[in-house]
Amino acid sequence: MEFLAYALTAIAAYLLGSIPTGYLVARAKGVDIRKVGSGNIGATNAFRVLGKPAGIFVLLVDALKGWLAVRVVAPLILAQFVPADAAGNQQVIVSLVASIFAVLGHNYTCWLGFKGGKGIATSAGVLTALVPWSLLIILSVWIVLFLVTRYVSIGSIAASATLPFATWLTTHDWTLTIVTGAMGVLAIYKHKGNIQRLLNGTEPRFGQKKAQEAAS
Repeated sequence: MEFLAYALTAIAAYLLGSIPTGYLVARAKGVDIRKVGSGNIGATNAFRVLGKPAGIFVLLVDALKGWLAVRVVAPLILAQFVPADAAGNQQVIVSLVASIFAVLGHNYTCWLGFKGGKGIATSAGVLTALVPWSLLIILSVWIVLFLVTRYVSIGSIAASATLPFATWLTTHDWTLTIVTGAMGVLAIYKHKGNIQRLLNGTEPRFGQKKAQEAAS
């Protein structure tokens, strides 16, 4: 029964995470966000292409997807298969399953040919529900580096690299550390294009008007 709960949680979290918020908001404005700016459906490209209100909306909804997967979807499904007094460690496991698949859903949405965002906002939502103090640490890293460099990508990459260390520092839990470490690696991998542009000196800073080259 536990395996069925894990499987259903994975499917439900993936489908929730796969909702392409940026794409849908842009479509409502008559824009295919995949063909403008960086071509990414994430919040940063939405900010640049659609403006601040739309960008903030995309950011919050993408984060909400991750939070809902962990705090709502996972407990509801687990409760259908395992009595509350017997759930024990299953609650942790099902929450981690929801975390991973919500981010995978955002990054590889089935609705857009398995091409999605970079998972930063959805990961933030997951971390808010899972390890909020770790999120606070890496958010501080992101803010400092963004303010110093004006590169969204540098802040995101550094925050992702810091995540497993922040998790261990705040939880001393190896399972959480490994899972958040995997999330950090995936986020860095999704920024491979940004890393190449940074090395080439062609990565635009936030606020520059060359949206066609912008990172998301």
